[in-house]
Amino acid sequence: MLRLYAMLIGFTLDLIFGDPAWLPHPVVLMGKLISGYERALRPRFPKTPRGEFLCGLGLAASLPLLTLAVSGGLCLLARRVHPLAALVLESFWCAQALAARGLCTESRRVYAALRNSDLPGARAAVSRIVGRDTERLSAEGVAKAAVETVAENFCDGVAAPLLYMALGGAPLALAYKAINTMDSMVGYKNERYLHFGRAGARLDDAANYLPARIAARFWIAAAALTGFDTKAALRIWRRDAGKHASPNAGQTESACAGALGVRLGGAAWYFGKRYEKATLGDARRKCEAEDILRADRMMLCASCLLALVCAAVRFAIVRGMG
Repeated sequence: MLRLYAMLIGFTLDLIFGDPAWLPHPVVLMGKLISGYERALRPRFPKTPRGEFLCGLGLAASLPLLTLAVSGGLCLLARRVHPLAALVLESFWCAQALAARGLCTESRRVYAALRNSDLPGARAAVSRIVGRDTERLSAEGVAKAAVETVAENFCDGVAAPLLYMALGGAPLALAYKAINTMDSMVGYKNERYLHFGRAGARLDDAANYLPARIAARFWIAAAALTGFDTKAALRIWRRDAGKHASPNAGQTESACAGALGVRLGGAAWYFGKRYEKATLGDARRKCEAEDILRADRMMLCASCLLALVCAAVRFAIVRGMG
């Protein structure tokens, strides 16, 4: 039952405190390991597509396994010291694996800047949570980018970690975060990472495949509970989820677009280059700053619903093992 309690405590801690900047975070360490691996080993492989891929494959295989082994070993050691020590450690790591509060905090900075008609400030705020270039974005474009990020990262930052916690506690959730961090750093389809980051990107797609589809269903349920257009959320999700270039990102984005009655997606700039992307949803109206708060509300509701279901799953696992 310890991991069930740790998951619930961690979820509550994340909702209350988020990720205080002064606390050491495992994702920061993962990022340093990824950068160190690339600097140390990439020059040793042939500068060919196959050589680049094999080097990236080594990273994709080693980082999640190392994270799982180290975090799992430390949790086991904490249990041998005292069950309370294990509960504290796992609760802390569960909280750090989640990002519901962080998504709200960052997206509401964007909202505040838009409400104050500070477009440069809004562009700067949204640049903290998106990978695209933001210098060209209009106020509507900024609002759309923030809404898309909240919807997409509900899977990466909340749903998937909760599901992996329910199955394997904090160690498995942290292994997932290692995969996700790797994809966010080297999973780009540009000249530098097209081959090196391919294995990491594919692993991230696989790790998120089922969580993304579960997340979309919980988003639609949350739309019903928070007073948004549930029928449109379901219809647009069924119609548009597969249009996104990513096999997973379109799941929650399409459900969110339908619930809000706006069109998300479309062309975006990355590293100075324009990329044409599919649109999700029907443009019944323009996306506005208030949609950021609406997306946050659905995301938090979906998070709480999923946390309760994951707790029930974890309880069933423990009872089944007993």
